[in-house]
Amino acid sequence: MAIPTSRTREAGTISINTALCQGCGRCIDVCKDFSLVLKESKAAASGTPIFGCIGCGHCMAVCPNGAIEVRGRTLSPDDLFPLCGENPPSPAALLSLLQKRRSIREFQDVPVEKHLVDRVLEASRTAPMGLPPSDVNVLVLESRESVRKFTKEFCSYLEGIKWFFSGFSIGLMRPVLGKENAALLRDFASPLIRKYTESMAEGRDLVTYDAPVALYFYGSPFCDPADPIIAATYAMLTAESLGLGTCMLGAIHPLIQSGGAARRFREKQGIRYKSREGLFLILGHPRVSYSRGIRRTFASIERR
Repeated sequence: MAIPTSRTREAGTISINTALCQGCGRCIDVCKDFSLVLKESKAAASGTPIFGCIGCGHCMAVCPNGAIEVRGRTLSPDDLFPLCGENPPSPAALLSLLQKRRSIREFQDVPVEKHLVDRVLEASRTAPMGLPPSDVNVLVLESRESVRKFTKEFCSYLEGIKWFFSGFSIGLMRPVLGKENAALLRDFASPLIRKYTESMAEGRDLVTYDAPVALYFYGSPFCDPADPIIAATYAMLTAESLGLGTCMLGAIHPLIQSGGAARRFREKQGIRYKSREGLFLILGHPRVSYSRGIRRTFASIERR
């Protein structure tokens, strides 16, 4: 038995070199599938895993002697690398980065260097996932021309579905949508779509703000809904650490999920799947800078 994803339906295979194994038990501690046990002071297959190896690689990453290898589910021993001994950023430095971050929608008219985009993608691949291998997909629009082309086609697509967001349609669907969703469509989605399309017709991009780069993180039908959001957050923070300005765009994703027109739009853009959750991240060299931060609050914090 194995947990299926869009990339594999097989369980991983764990190999143990008993000559190297010292029986420390670290691999057993970190394997939450209970695939491993100690037998005669050596690591061994338990024979009673919950699912079968999911390919997280924890066991071979924690083994001090390299006695364990995992293959399958897109993983192999070649994917191991040594961790650097550098100290992590201090809590104060990390908080400073987070406090300085603002949503940037004003960019310099210069491209983002490819090596910076590659570093953002490299870092975002390290994001934790609900289940390996990652089912997060990324559409990379890495030039202002590519971003503008996507945005124009998105606005053309919106022109064809505007009727769905009319007051008459929302009123008809209100019993099904519920009070809150109907209000969201009427007071947010409808005026937003109108502004998007009207502005694009005038030659102004209020969707992706003429950004030099846009990254769309989305999942597959097997994907944990949180995975694309976490990966996009890692990408955003990495871009900020590289001196780039970023902005998360939440409005595009839900508008391209439902219906035949949405499916055709996704196919045209090379978007492989309909996805429960997803985020666009635009980035570029910022044209503005901020001298003050803004304190934010949660809706509630309850300690028990």
